[in-house]
Amino acid sequence: MVDTGRARRLGEAIAQIVAEMLERRIKDPRLGFVTVTAARVTGDLREATVFYTVYGSEEERVASAAALASATGLIRSEVGRQTGVKHTPSITFEQDTVPDTARNIEELVARARVADAQVAAARVGAEPAGDPDPYRVRPEPDGDDEADSDDHADDEDAVHGDGHARGGPLGNYPAPGTGRS
Repeated sequence: MVDTGRARRLGEAIAQIVAEMLERRIKDPRLGFVTVTAARVTGDLREATVFYTVYGSEEERVASAAALASATGLIRSEVGRQTGVKHTPSITFEQDTVPDTARNIEELVARARVADAQVAAARVGAEPAGDPDPYRVRPEPDGDDEADSDDHADDEDAVHGDGHARGGPLGNYPAPGTGRS
């Protein structure tokens, strides 16, 4: 049975232990300014992934990844000693991509703001093409409203005159109660 609460608590403990180890016990000169952001443990508590970020250039990131890989055994033994679990999870280190993704999103938002400003600048003084309200129905200018109403009345008599047929949007159909279907 998978206990996600236990896995989460163990992940938090592992993140704290690894951060303390990197700060106090690991003295590798290749290790740059590393920050442990999170640790996730599988449901069976056998594998742990520690996410980290490195402040610096790409070379410093690669060197820090190599230093973490070489210190994995020492870190795992300390995690096992401090947590007291029956089986110490195997630890892998993965560089956290959240800061890079956040930076990329911020750049995209900045570009969108610039594009919005350009559109707003182009919109100043512009007028819509065509009618300002294209869906408004205007009366016909011929002024022959009486003739139109008489023609419409004649059309209604033709459609409803026999009492058996009704006109609809799909054509003529029988009136209700005539028995025809």
